[in-house]
Amino acid sequence: MRLRIAVLLLGMSAVAGAQSSSGYLFFAPGGVTAVGQTQATYHAGGGLDAHLVKGLGLNVELGMLFPKEYFMDLVGVFSPGGTYYFRRGEGLKLQPFVAGGYSMIFRNGHANLYYFGGGINYWFARRVGVRVEFRDHIYPYDRLVHYWGVRMGVAFR
Repeated sequence: MRLRIAVLLLGMSAVAGAQSSSGYLFFAPGGVTAVGQTQATYHAGGGLDAHLVKGLGLNVELGMLFPKEYFMDLVGVFSPGGTYYFRRGEGLKLQPFVAGGYSMIFRNGHANLYYFGGGINYWFARRVGVRVEFRDHIYPYDRLVHYWGVRMGVAFR
């Protein structure tokens, strides 16, 4: 547990020291797919993006994932990783991006995954925007499991 807290604090300190940063909150209907079967899920959470140089950045996120029918079966999801923004600058309205990195799901124990995704931030005001993203967290071990979702939320800077 102490290691998780240390990793989270290190990730947040890197984000705080970046040239510019943005945050987001999201809600994502999606599913968990394994062996040709899919169960509906919801994923909710928030994160911070640190924009570093030439479109590259760091990202840290914390959320919860749960089956549509059984909220009490929720698991935590911690995801540090990297981002690349194809368009940069304060004055831009539309910012497409891709992201990828490590994910850990946890409850009583934990499992290691990786993720990839992409989406768009649309800034309708100077500091507030809409974020739409597809993300897939992948458990590649015994059997391939995909925890995927279409995220919708608010972005702020």
